[in-house]
Amino acid sequence: MPGRRGGDVSADVVVTGRRAVAEAVKAGRALEVLVDRGARATQGMRAVLDAARAAGVTVRTVPRADLDRFEADHRGVVARVGDVAGRELSERDLASFGFADDAFVIVLDGIEDPQNLGASARTAEASGAVMLVSRTRRAAPVTPAAVRASAGALLHLPHARVANITKAIGRLQEAGFFVVGLDGDAEATVYDEPCPPGRVAIVLGAEGTGLSRLVRERCDALVSLPMRGRVASLNASAALAATLYSYVVPGRR
Repeated sequence: MPGRRGGDVSADVVVTGRRAVAEAVKAGRALEVLVDRGARATQGMRAVLDAARAAGVTVRTVPRADLDRFEADHRGVVARVGDVAGRELSERDLASFGFADDAFVIVLDGIEDPQNLGASARTAEASGAVMLVSRTRRAAPVTPAAVRASAGALLHLPHARVANITKAIGRLQEAGFFVVGLDGDAEATVYDEPCPPGRVAIVLGAEGTGLSRLVRERCDALVSLPMRGRVASLNASAALAATLYSYVVPGRR
């Protein structure tokens, strides 16, 4: 059985963890589900098996050692996944994608931690974002760990991976998006002005360094999250969640 512990998800890799595997099945990405023959029949495992049965996906019980070959933290279940890259879009696709008039997208400017990539995708998909945009270089690839951290959201959410975030922002602006960068040094906060109506892109910078200079300059507006405690900042995915649910989502209910 082929498997890899890192690198980009490609034509025949795995998704691990019960929730992520269930979402892989629902998204039509699972080719086969492998279950530890000693796994307990928990609610999460039943959800995986029910989803596989409904989708007509083959389930095989195997020794735990077979699953360990893919990833140590598999939680007793692995899905062999089809070409996740088939969901990936390019910069050029941003100009022709069928965005609704009130669509919002999330742009990640250099998020390097796969856990943060997955958590950001999970928040984006749950809040109603229609697309995730991220860099192809010096940024987290879509790995099994990222898919698991996203609870399978990376298997549902259209994902544009681009070489140049600044050019991608330009494409979005040409498509009618107002681009808002999340910047800790911005004078305006998410509480000062409502989120603009219509199409909006929220840009989140890298862990620690924030938005790159060119990306910051390309944004139409910059906002910050007010920090009232002793901790100076939130991690990337937490900052995104706070911004979406305090700033973006309320105007789109």
